Amino acid sequence: MTQGRPEDAPFPASSGEQPPPQPRDTTDEPPAAVPAAQAPPAQDADADADVPAPRRARQGRHAGPPEEEVPGLPADVPTEILGVTRPEPAAPPPQQPHVPEPEPEPDEAPPPPAAGIDHATVGLRRPADLLPPPSPVPPATGGRAARRHAARRRQGPRPAAPLATDSAPDGTVTGGRAARRRAAKAAAKAARQTGTAISNVIGELFITTGVVLLLFVVYQLWWTNVEARAHARHEADSLQEQWEAPEDPAEEAPDPRAPGAFSPGEGFAILYLPTLDVRVAIAQGVDEEEVLDNGMVGHYTEDDGLPTAMPWDEEGNVGLAGHRNTHGEPFRYINQLEPGDPIVIETQDAYFTYEMASRLDSTSPSNVAVLDAVPDQGGFTEPGRYVTLTTCTPEFTSTYRLIVWGELTEERPRSEGKPDALVQ
Repeated sequence: MTQGRPEDAPFPASSGEQPPPQPRDTTDEPPAAVPAAQAPPAQDADADADVPAPRRARQGRHAGPPEEEVPGLPADVPTEILGVTRPEPAAPPPQQPHVPEPEPEPDEAPPPPAAGIDHATVGLRRPADLLPPPSPVPPATGGRAARRHAARRRQGPRPAAPLATDSAPDGTVTGGRAARRRAAKAAAKAARQTGTAISNVIGELFITTGVVLLLFVVYQLWWTNVEARAHARHEADSLQEQWEAPEDPAEEAPDPRAPGAFSPGEGFAILYLPTLDVRVAIAQGVDEEEVLDNGMVGHYTEDDGLPTAMPWDEEGNVGLAGHRNTHGEPFRYINQLEPGDPIVIETQDAYFTYEMASRLDSTSPSNVAVLDAVPDQGGFTEPGRYVTLTTCTPEFTSTYRLIVWGELTEERPRSEGKPDALVQ
């Protein structure tokens, strides 16, 4: 090995030595094309992996042929300056011949792809990538509303708003102003529905109560009259049939004048008010359930604490009571009787005809003096044979009593026929 000069030492002109060629700066020059004949043979990746690290470091775009490392000399010192010739690199190992893979026989068909699997999308995809691409929206050609609708279509569907019922564990509504507003509307709607349900229940109760009250009124004002009039009519017809039946000589007829001949509630006479078209049976006693509510007229007796005379007595006042409203209402219009109107009582033996004499439109229920044997409140001063009709007033109440008096004008046996008052 020859010893070289330092690179920075000048070369004397008389020495006859030529300075070594200076390396060219090739950073700005394009690389020279390498002829095909001088191009290094191609090496695969496995051959390149066996090249030592210093040699691979100098294989670059502008590097010369690969150099071997000289012992005792740094790898970055060019060997051209020292006149050392590096040995040629070893030839690359021969490449193995490429053996093609055997192709499947024509009889063996490739396995069909699994049903429902898109091999183009087997890899992971975002949910948005799985949606079909949005169809192009044509530009809006209308006014502001059309442009707004077109912009909404381009933006796609809006995300679902949080439900108004979404709330924190402490009951407060979460979300923005819109969520709170929806929650308030839902609460107000629920309150209205609750109030509406309560109102419906109360309304149904009122309607049911009204229907029940209406049915009760119909029962009191109409059905009780139907039942009571039917019972009173049947009782009067039974009396007349009994009176007109032929007598059996072997059987002795009871004396109607004998005390205790009529039991309470038993009819014994028939009352006629011809001007009012009233025909009703008279029963013993003024009990409401047994007599008055059955549509009959009651006769005041000792059992009621107000004994009055019988129609066939020689003297006295016959006291009668009846309903003015409901339960047959036989005395409803006795306030329309005028002086001289006939009042007829029919018994088994005779007809007793009275003429209306006076009327007391209102008095206290405790005024029992109207039933005296000589009713002076009716304008009578001497003993005689009188009749007194009593009922409630005003209508549909029992606060006061309405009184009508009559005086006997004729007693006619039944064998002589009906009196003129019933014939007209």
